[in-house]
Amino acid sequence: MDVQPDLFTTGSAAPVDVAPRALDTAALADRLPSALHLGTSSWSFPGWAGIVYDREADKGVLARHGLPAYARHPLLRTVGVDRSYYEALPERIYASWASVVPDGFRFVVKATRSLVTPGETAFLDASRARDEVVGPAAAGLGEKVGAVLMQFPPTSSHAVGGPRRFAERLYRFLEAVDSPVPIAVEIRTPGWLTDDYGAALQHGGATHGWVVHPRMAPLAEQRRIMGPPPPGPTVIRWMLAPGQRYESARDAWSPFDRLRAPDPANRTAVAALALEAVSAGGPTLVVVNNKAEGSSPASIEALARLVCETV
Repeated sequence: MDVQPDLFTTGSAAPVDVAPRALDTAALADRLPSALHLGTSSWSFPGWAGIVYDREADKGVLARHGLPAYARHPLLRTVGVDRSYYEALPERIYASWASVVPDGFRFVVKATRSLVTPGETAFLDASRARDEVVGPAAAGLGEKVGAVLMQFPPTSSHAVGGPRRFAERLYRFLEAVDSPVPIAVEIRTPGWLTDDYGAALQHGGATHGWVVHPRMAPLAEQRRIMGPPPPGPTVIRWMLAPGQRYESARDAWSPFDRLRAPDPANRTAVAALALEAVSAGGPTLVVVNNKAEGSSPASIEALARLVCETV
């Protein structure tokens, strides 16, 4: 899908602009640590009218034209790029996105699913990773690429030869990619959280992608095994409410216009980990999904208030 020229239009002539209510969060945003970047998974949700966007628009319009308005929201300083998980995107798409967001904005770009799915011919293929994700994202986004995210789905141990074998393959992959941009590795298989996995990340130049998801160990357990976030970019994703499945949460909570299932325990855990990562040094990118509490913009505002109460 090519980017249309009016993607670059802002203000009243644009298909959408930032909601006036969103601008009221500017004072709250100013109180947040400068290294903390909060944002959502994608930006094309019609139910955000009046919350992020100033008018109603369908998903297609928002996908093509919503990013400039999204990036004007004072609290939204990063975004997860989910589209790159389903198809390799060319440099020109990334460059068009980079041109319409402020200098301090950061993108978390998902690696193509064939790279992270055991059994696929491209699984942990360093050459494909450079050509399909790392190279185009680095060239198109420049300093606005916060991280490339390798999101591995829940996987049975035998599919990769066990945790140690996975760690070995991951290390060789990271070493071969030799990425010019940060790489975060997010796993959904708790048994892979081992010392070997941690060593693979450390020596391969990547970081653990912290995730709140029912299929993964809680953040406290991830922190116990992995230790504190190291200096440098940190990616934290708050994805799905406890006991939920993606499809059921989507169907029950659409159009994602308000909190449906507040989760103060995970909100507190995310805030604490984010502040620990900020203290370690380097940007901290927190991406929140609508399926975490029902509306990621509302979750982010509540998270921001909690952070400000804590610092």
